Amino acid sequence: MSTTASSPAATVVDRTGVVLRDAGGPGDADPRVLLGLALRRNPRRAQLLVSRVLGKHVPTDPRLVRAAGLLLGARVADVLDDRAPRALPVDLLHAAVRGGRDAAAAVHAAAAHAVGQAGSGTAHDVAVLGFAETATALGHCVAEALHADYLHSTRRPVEGIATAGGFTEEHSHATDHLLLPADAAFLTTPRPLVLVDDELSTGRTAFNTIAALHRLCPRERYVLAALVDSRPHDSDLVASVAALGARLDVVSLARAAIVLPADLTARAGALRAVIDAAPGTGPTEPGTPARDVPRVRLTDLGWPAETPDGGRHGFGPAEHDRLAAALPGLAASLGDATALDGRVLVLGTEELMALPLRIAQTLADAGHDIAFSTTTRSPAVVVDDPGYALTSGITFPAHDDPADGPGPRYAYNVGGPTDPRWDHVLVVVDPPADTAALDAGLLAALAPRTQALTVVVTP
Repeated sequence: MSTTASSPAATVVDRTGVVLRDAGGPGDADPRVLLGLALRRNPRRAQLLVSRVLGKHVPTDPRLVRAAGLLLGARVADVLDDRAPRALPVDLLHAAVRGGRDAAAAVHAAAAHAVGQAGSGTAHDVAVLGFAETATALGHCVAEALHADYLHSTRRPVEGIATAGGFTEEHSHATDHLLLPADAAFLTTPRPLVLVDDELSTGRTAFNTIAALHRLCPRERYVLAALVDSRPHDSDLVASVAALGARLDVVSLARAAIVLPADLTARAGALRAVIDAAPGTGPTEPGTPARDVPRVRLTDLGWPAETPDGGRHGFGPAEHDRLAAALPGLAASLGDATALDGRVLVLGTEELMALPLRIAQTLADAGHDIAFSTTTRSPAVVVDDPGYALTSGITFPAHDDPADGPGPRYAYNVGGPTDPRWDHVLVVVDPPADTAALDAGLLAALAPRTQALTVVVTP
């Protein structure tokens, strides 16, 4: 990970001792372009690799976010069809990451073309499973590219929906995942299963998931897809799955080699102590509760009937087609209803990423200046310096009555006290998250950072 000696953030990054190298081949993206580095507030893992193409911690052109997901889906299609993964449009992808809006539009067009050629536009009889909370939209994009059924894990139990399975993400701040398909056949049909995560580090979460699902329904083949594969060279993940009697292929946009110093935990603790002792650091808490923030309900704008707002209980090719057909009209009506103008942030909330992404991307396609990111459960260190991956942050209480109890939530890089304000922020929530706690927490924290604020409520 390249840094400059004169930058304060270089001191933070260099003192962690973490080194990121490109381990990919021709036609792969460079992980040093796709990723930044931050520090977690998590005793299980000190470092946080911050994706610049995921739309989680960094407000990003939504066309770039969707392009990355579609390109990953196209590479999965190649592997499923026993072809070598195609070369990526690396120059366009890297230019878009560096902030080129024209490049973002071009790489999105190239990705949409990629999923329609060389067989990847053909429906694949596979199931696609995305990991909450970071990869819910990424999994949607992969499933869309494959014309396949989709489900994402969740941390929110839902009354009336039986838990069909679950697994543990060992390094996460919130470790337990539930699987809540409306149709149990999603998990019990022995077709190939594609698992999608944003970054693959040790492979333990993936193997835990595969082992649990293999006990439920043995199958012959799994594919693991991630934006960046940073497993160590001696990873036994593929061999471990083979020992279950199944084949595993791993697909990514980039391969990284990460060097972690033996004393990283101690280094990170010392750095956190120094940073926390400085005045004005850390995420900002809400002030006065926001009042009279307008709500726009998608059901009033022509939402397509019988279409869920995401993949928590399953999302199939027919739903993808209905949503795609409805999005231009929905986005146009939303733009009119909110009088969108200027610099706009579309902010998803935790697991609710896919629909906000598609709304943001459609608005960007229509000519609006749109960035997209999402709130998160994950606490991390904020350092107000351009060279560090998380330069600002807000913290606020959970607003969806979570089953695991109340707790803090975060949004990063949405603007510090001296940054330019957004012209408009659209906060996208589902009905269980549209509560008084939303107004008192997230909306109150956002209000000083934007000229206008609107809540968009999904069906």
